[in-house]
Amino acid sequence: MIGVIEYGLGNIGSILNMFKKVGLPCRLVSTPEEILECDKLLLPGVGHFDRGMTELRSRGLEDAMNRAVFDQGASLLGICLGMQLLLEGSDEGVEPGLGWIKGWAHKFPSDLEDHGVNLKIPHMGWTDVEVQPNTKMFRDWEDECRFYFVHAYYAAPTDPSVVAGKSWYGMDFVCSMEQGNVMGAQFHPEKSHKMGMRYLQNVFGD
Repeated sequence: MIGVIEYGLGNIGSILNMFKKVGLPCRLVSTPEEILECDKLLLPGVGHFDRGMTELRSRGLEDAMNRAVFDQGASLLGICLGMQLLLEGSDEGVEPGLGWIKGWAHKFPSDLEDHGVNLKIPHMGWTDVEVQPNTKMFRDWEDECRFYFVHAYYAAPTDPSVVAGKSWYGMDFVCSMEQGNVMGAQFHPEKSHKMGMRYLQNVFGD
């Protein structure tokens, strides 16, 4: 069973609807006990880094997530802010992140350009993804790969081997990470139509 972690941040409705379309069983989980009952987890997130970590800790969910992922072997996918929370910290705040993947979330520079055109922050819209080989989330993905993004911060993992996908927005940036059973997507698969459905099938399908 896939547990969608409810901690006060995230596009919960859109995510549940997408799982229904894909045909993958899921349920909302909001307590440590419920998290520990799941063998697959999704950590959504829209908003501020510090608030995200504060909510997880104040609800006792961080410890449960650690136990589920590292003691019980549950797989976990972080989406958008949820992916950034997997890192050690962020330019957006002072709270330490989960630290499961070494690295930091940085804010996009304000002077990004593409072909002489100033780019707006946040990065918003459909963007191509350059797929890295030998990853679970992009297995057998040889055709078009585009997803919907909304973000002002990007992940910068320390270890290049965890990079599963890269995109371009005035600069190369990491848009997806995979380290064993811990995965992250900066884009929103729940808003990415057929591409998002295929992505979730790869991550959560048996």
